[in-house]
Amino acid sequence: MAAGGRPAEPEVIWARPPRAGRGPRPAHSRESIAAEAVRIADAEGIEAVSMRRVAAGIGAGTMSLYNYVPRKEDLYELMVDAVGGEYELTAPTGDWRADLLALARQTRALMHRHPWLPRLLTPVYGFGPNALRYLEHSLACLAPLDAAGPEKLELVAAVNGTVATYVAGELALAERARSLPWSEAAEQRVRTAWLGSRLATGEYPLLAGALTGGIDPVPGAGLDMAAVFDRTVSRLLGAWAP
Repeated sequence: MAAGGRPAEPEVIWARPPRAGRGPRPAHSRESIAAEAVRIADAEGIEAVSMRRVAAGIGAGTMSLYNYVPRKEDLYELMVDAVGGEYELTAPTGDWRADLLALARQTRALMHRHPWLPRLLTPVYGFGPNALRYLEHSLACLAPLDAAGPEKLELVAAVNGTVATYVAGELALAERARSLPWSEAAEQRVRTAWLGSRLATGEYPLLAGALTGGIDPVPGAGLDMAAVFDRTVSRLLGAWAP
């Protein structure tokens, strides 16, 4: 073991004892540490999360925190798995497409509650206790699908990747709207007018045709984003052919 409780070799945080070394019963837990880190990230963004801030939040010394969490990357892994415990994993219905769409909706809501989450998603953090519970449930939902195990896991990954990309776009639009010095409606009017002038030239007949039907051409404006989300994921699931 290196100085400060940091491991001298690679290790998985879940395989490590909750606290390094012997002595009295630990004063803190991984759960409380992760909860404090999540609280900070929810309130101030992932950039605000540091070992010092988390230690102060739980009333511990910064160096003593390394006895519980050797690296900041381990702290991130604890955070990702902690919010993964928010899923409500009900019994599969037998309709695997409906069940995966329901899970995708939960994932979207989870990412909106914790806007930092899409930035931390990585396969490396995909095998904590709550992640394993989620994957086991996903495979139970996919039991009616005639496909091999690796193909089912590929489908779960494809759905999660689609959700993360979609939510990242939603969050970016929301952040931009908050930073505008004028109303979002005023911005929308100006951009719609400019785009309309371009389409009126006749240079983009296919695009002009695609934008007819009452849908506002400005991305994210005037759209039911939840309905668009459902259609996006449903098309992915409907097209799945292992």
